[in-house]
Amino acid sequence: MEKIKKIAISRDGKKYFIRDTTKDYHTKEGFIRKEELKKTSSIARTNTGSELYIFNPKFIDLYNKIKRLPQIIPLKDIGAIIANTGINKKSYVLDAGSGSGALSLFLSNIVKRVVTYEIRDDFIKIVRHNIQLLKIKNLNVEKKDIYLGIDEKNLDLITLDVPKPWEVLAHAEKSLKLGGFLVSYSPTIVQVSDLVNSVKNCKTLLHIKTMETLEREWEIEERRVRPKSRMLGHSGFLTFIRKISA
Repeated sequence: MEKIKKIAISRDGKKYFIRDTTKDYHTKEGFIRKEELKKTSSIARTNTGSELYIFNPKFIDLYNKIKRLPQIIPLKDIGAIIANTGINKKSYVLDAGSGSGALSLFLSNIVKRVVTYEIRDDFIKIVRHNIQLLKIKNLNVEKKDIYLGIDEKNLDLITLDVPKPWEVLAHAEKSLKLGGFLVSYSPTIVQVSDLVNSVKNCKTLLHIKTMETLEREWEIEERRVRPKSRMLGHSGFLTFIRKISA
């Protein structure tokens, strides 16, 4: 897979991913000469006189280019998981129901180690493609069914994107550290209800809260300020559960 070497952004926010800096790069604003791509300056001019801002790609730039087959957990929900669990560079995480790997990939940029379980070979192939794209070193993909058990122990966080999260509770009790979190992402409130009611029968687990996040951008042009007509609404429910005793 050819590495993305540079990012070019126009004033209107259009982003270009440049993989070969040895050739002129063509955009709708004109082409950037290869000599411009090699400069240390962050501004390059195209042959038509347009200015583009060029820099090395950051994690989020590459993340936005990941290959997607199943629906991914959006950034607004990933942010809520991070904020409400306080995971950090020392954390050990298990993610089940990898899908395209979006959540696992993002968490791996923050925590010490991530293991993700997936049962579908086509999804596993996509996750491994995305790991290579982002050059991730601390994410392991396992072909495993989480309903059958969890091999990892002393986990700080378990994240679930599976149809029946309540069937994972007994395994989570054994694998989470004291004070660790289980976070389930569910598209329907019926799944949430079944999960929360099942937690009530677990002596070591406590339901902390269930929430959803909504995101609305605003348009700002001089003093003309208004919310955008379209917003990122319901995507799924996040249920936070914590291990409170051994």
